[in-house]
Amino acid sequence: MNKKIAQCLAGFCLLAICAGCQNVKPWQRATLADVTMRADRDPLGTAQDEHIFFSREAASGGRGVGGGGCGCN
Repeated sequence: MNKKIAQCLAGFCLLAICAGCQNVKPWQRATLADVTMRADRDPLGTAQDEHIFFSREAASGGRGVGGGGCGCN
């Protein structure tokens, strides 16, 4: 039983190490700042998402900053 726990712990540690954060060098930041990396790069897709949210929630907008302080946004 202890061997199995040790194997699971070793596997978890290996997974945690492989999924770690990576430092981005200054010359690599241009690649990450490219238009293709933006979530709102497609205006038609954004309009379709807004229509879906409007149809589901019966409210327009919802992608900006919420307000009111009630915590429902």
